[in-house]
Amino acid sequence: MAYRNYTYIVECSDGRLYTGWTNCIEKRINEHNSGRGAKFTRGRVPVTLRYLEISQTKSDAMKREAAIKKLSHAQKQKLIQQGHLEKILEEYNISI
Repeated sequence: MAYRNYTYIVECSDGRLYTGWTNCIEKRINEHNSGRGAKFTRGRVPVTLRYLEISQTKSDAMKREAAIKKLSHAQKQKLIQQGHLEKILEEYNISI
């Protein structure tokens, strides 16, 4: 597992979106799906990774998380549609 700074969006089983940041996306998705993730996702598992950004620093990732959380659901959906999740996962050898 590679440790970087990620901002991510997951889709919960009820269709709601959760935005977070982490330094290990594989571990964080596993935490969400095992009920040890964010309080918001605990009753909404399984979650599916829908969007991922890589930041240079923890601070950058946290700032991006805050900015994304301010977006509407429709704006987050647009971000997901315009993202390149599969390309990022492949390029950085991330296995979810």
